[in-house]
Formats: sequence, C-alpha cells, structure tokens
Amino acid sequence: MSVNDVYRPDPRFARLGTEYSETVAPAEFPQTILRLRHDRAANEVGLDTLTDEEWLNHFGRFIPLPGQPEPLAMAYHGHQFRVYNPQIGDGRGFLAAQLRDNQDRLMDLGTKGSGLTPFSRHADGRLTLKGGLREALAAAMLESLGVPTCRILSLVETGEELERGDEPSPTRSAVMVRLSHSHIRFGTFQRAAYFSRRDQLATLLEHARSTYYPHLAEGDAAGFLHEVVQAQAKLCARWVAAGFVHGVLNTDNLNVTGESFDYGPWRFLPHYEPGFTAAYFDHDGLYAFARQPEAVFWNLTQLAGCLKLIAEPEGLVASLNGFGNAYIRELRAAFLIRLGVKSVGEAADQRLLDCTLALLREKSEELRWEPLFFDWFGGFSSAARALGGPRGKVYQGETFDAFRYALMEHEPDRAERLEHPMFRKSDPEEMLIDEVEALWDAIADTDDWQPLYDKLARLEAARSAWDFATVAQ
Repeated sequence: MSVNDVYRPDPRFARLGTEYSETVAPAEFPQTILRLRHDRAANEVGLDTLTDEEWLNHFGRFIPLPGQPEPLAMAYHGHQFRVYNPQIGDGRGFLAAQLRDNQDRLMDLGTKGSGLTPFSRHADGRLTLKGGLREALAAAMLESLGVPTCRILSLVETGEELERGDEPSPTRSAVMVRLSHSHIRFGTFQRAAYFSRRDQLATLLEHARSTYYPHLAEGDAAGFLHEVVQAQAKLCARWVAAGFVHGVLNTDNLNVTGESFDYGPWRFLPHYEPGFTAAYFDHDGLYAFARQPEAVFWNLTQLAGCLKLIAEPEGLVASLNGFGNAYIRELRAAFLIRLGVKSVGEAADQRLLDCTLALLREKSEELRWEPLFFDWFGGFSSAARALGGPRGKVYQGETFDAFRYALMEHEPDRAERLEHPMFRKSDPEEMLIDEVEALWDAIADTDDWQPLYDKLARLEAARSAWDFATVAQ
C-alpha cells in the first residue's frame, strides 16, 4: 500500500489487554462511497498517499493498516447528564489504529457507525449520513477557530437505510473516522473505579501518563490530574471564545488530553445568550453555553474521585482547585487570540474580556457572535474596516466606547494576517443551524454535495486566514 515515510504505527492501547477493550469485527456494508477525505490531516500521519480504493479498504471495509491489530471496542462507563451509566462503551465505534504524527504525538483513528460491538446494547451500531456530515462541519469550524479538536479524517456512505426517531426516516447511513490525540475518556477511569479495580486504575494511569504526559514521574496521580485540569480549562475557554456549545458534556465525552470530539447536538451561538442549549433534550439547561465550565469541572471531580482510590486526596484536591484560575487565564488568552491582539498584562486583558462580553450582551439583538471578532480582528488595524462595514452603525454608545478603548490598549498580533482575502469580505464564515440544514437538504433532496465541499473549502481558507494554529496549542 502507498503509505508514505511519515507513517509510524504504534498501537499502545492494545497492549493493555482485554480488560480495557474487546476485539470486534467491523460491519459489512452494501456500499462504500467515499464522500470526504481530509488529506491535510492524513498527511500528518502518513496516509495522504493512499489511493481512493486503498482508503476505502481501510476506512470503509476496515482492513487493518500495516502494523495495526484488529479493531478494538474500548470499554468505559460514564455519567450521562450526571446519571451514572455502567452500560456504555464503544457501542458503534472502535479504535481502528494508533500511529505517530509528524510532531511525534500518538494519534488515534477512531470510528463511528462501524457496526455492533459487545457494548451496543439494543442499538444498531450505525451512523446517519447527516450525523457524519454534522461532525465534519463542527470539527472543521472549530479547527479554523483555534479550538483543540479532533479532525474528521474520512466519511464514507454505506448504502443502508436507517430508522431514527428524531429525524425523517428512512435516512442514509455512513461510517466516519476521526483523527484524535486520545480516546481515553474520564469514563475509562470510571469503569475501573466502578469495579474497585485499583490494579486497573494504576495501569491506566501509567499508560496515560507515559503516553501523554511523559514529563511526570511514574505514579504521579496528582500531577496527571493537574495536566488534565489545565488541558480542559483551555479547551472550555476556547469553546466559549468560539461561541460553541458542545451539547453533551458527559464524562464519556471528555478525554485526558483536552481535545474536543464526539459532536452530537452541537450548536454555535447566533448571538450572546448564556442559557443557549444545543440538545433538544437538555430541558434543564445543564450543558447550556455559560454552564460549560461548571459541567467540565464537575466531570473533573468525577475523574479525581476515581484517582482517589490509588492516590492521596490532598494532591488531587489541589489539582482540582486549580481549574478556576486556569479557566479565567485561558479565557483571557482565548479572547485575545480571537481578537488578534497581544497581551499587555492581566488587568488590561481582563478589561478587554469584560468589555467584549458586555458589548455582545448589550447588542445581542443586532450583533451576532462571530461577526464581532471578524470586524475587530487586529484591534485598531481594523477600525476603519469595522466602522465602514455592514455593522458599522451598531458600533456606537458607551459600551462600545469602553470596548474600543480596551481593544486599542492592545497591540495587533501579526497584523499582516489582515492582508488575507477573507478580510475583504463583508462577513465571516459562520456555522449556524440554518446553514447546516441547508447543506444537508442539498444532499438529501438532489444528492448535491458541492455546497458542502464549498463550505469546507471556505473553512479551510478561514483557518489559513486566522492562522490560530501557532497560538492554539
């Protein structure tokens, strides 16, 4: 096969043995029609030189890549809307491969919609094509905005008709592959703790420490939790700065490396609304936009509770208590990044954060979330562009004056980015629900994929224009 020299298999999770996963067989699909392949992400792990047929063999029929074991359905539990569920695990996906990227990070190829597993319960192990499309759009938008996220490496239509209670049926089916830094969830630790398996917890801790945080000493549970807390604080801050609502912040949907994945009923804010929810079934707003930090912290306390079985509680509590300060620090940094300006100190940075939120709140009926960051990117370098643009009349009043003053205190960060053609447009790329539905309707009604491909191309151009990658890690 035509993998390139970058490809380096390293299937570490399989070495943990059968107490952490089960070998499974992928479903056999009536069709494998390649709809999306993310060649830039594939290049990072040496897979971009696969032919389309080879791609389908590995990501539609799931013939193992060289040096990889058979697919593994990972075992985990989780709190789902804060109700503990010991009956979950990889019910419609598996770990297809682990390999090194061009930065020497261990990366996972994880599937969704690849068939039944021992954890499927009464589900069919399948994924709707619309669900796969939505995941690809969420990941592409988040990556463009500098949020640590998985990438959707592949989407293959599979030719089955699925019945679903929450969307028109029958509906088309797909199998998806995501490229992610880790699939070890908080719920992976919860499963070992549920069975009081201190030996499994210790093994899992050492695996995660040595793989993802090798600078820590062996057995340093408090240090490990500290790293996870810091990573989650950064992730949550980036979500908020992006105006993103994950929708289902259960303990099985957060991983130990602080990378966003598993996009179900996500939404981006149309405008500032703290109580905005993404999931129609989130009746109490548990995972609403402004409650995401609270939800992440609650989940971190569950992880700490598991580690308490093998570590002294004092160090774990100290690590947990660092979340609040870390989140505020990361939120200041995230808003500076989104506005394209440099830090000038904690007080001034906090003032800019506060003034930005105040302006978004006051102008919520006139100003959507994303256009503010587009208009004022680069600070004073964009003043003429913003005031002369389609939202120029919105930018007035005392609250705006306070925002503008706070912004002008900050020097532009790499103002040359404003030379990108994207900033000659009147509006930024957004990802509001009406556009997502329109992209799907074109496919569902006339099998027209071009609007989706065009949108992904524009998001790739936006990623290049914002150029957040150098500051997003």
